[in-house]
Amino acid sequence: MAKIRPLGIYAFLYLAFLYVPVLFLPIFSFNDSAIVAFPLKGITTQWYANLWSDDAMQGALWNSLKVAVASSLVATVLGICGARALTRYRFPGKAGIAALIMLPLVLPEIIIAISLLVVLLQLGFSLSLFSVTLGHILMSVPFSIAVLSSSFEGFDRSLEEASLDLGEGPAATFFRVTLPIVAPGILSSLLITFTISLDEFIVAFFLSGTEPTLPIYIWSQLRFTAKLPNVLALGSLLLLASFLLLSVAEVMRRRAVRRAGAGTSGGFL
Repeated sequence: MAKIRPLGIYAFLYLAFLYVPVLFLPIFSFNDSAIVAFPLKGITTQWYANLWSDDAMQGALWNSLKVAVASSLVATVLGICGARALTRYRFPGKAGIAALIMLPLVLPEIIIAISLLVVLLQLGFSLSLFSVTLGHILMSVPFSIAVLSSSFEGFDRSLEEASLDLGEGPAATFFRVTLPIVAPGILSSLLITFTISLDEFIVAFFLSGTEPTLPIYIWSQLRFTAKLPNVLALGSLLLLASFLLLSVAEVMRRRAVRRAGAGTSGGFL
């Protein structure tokens, strides 16, 4: 009989406290009533069908997708550069620079959002999807570096040295040797930063101007009771999409770590 550990019980209760309320979201999204309460009046899928005829929602979704794609690509490119520099080289102030890069992980988002708003307005930028993208890049880069660092830390440098000895230049070695090995980590970074941008609310709230993203649209609809079932349906779809993307990202991250470890032993797989 397995021994019950207090720490395990605490972890289970903590996770239940965090995630059990989230499970009510998809349950009420099928309720045939605008009132969120038990017992359910009936089962219906009309709230999901209504989403396809909501032009405002589709516009906000398109805005979110554009911002998420742009911010995930830029953040991952910066993450590759940052993770490689932090794991490969020694330079003055390395610890302080790493701490500054990771600072958005611990600072309250509202502080970051207000600071970005003040800076962008002082620089003459207008509030638009471009300003939201800049904010999301700032928020996503630390996550990208955290994911990619594990890929670069276990990388076998002898593979790059062999490529250089065979006549390849540094750039060709990076693109033909380094990137293929850390590719799962790069894909994981893209998925994680895409999900973060897609779900982010506070920075988008301060920087979006007249072009709302999907979280801003959802927040605006909460003022209308009749719109609540549609919001629950949309929230359920976002929850499912986030879960799938993060699950794939975690699988790719672990694969990247295994490939880097395999590289240390002299192989690619």
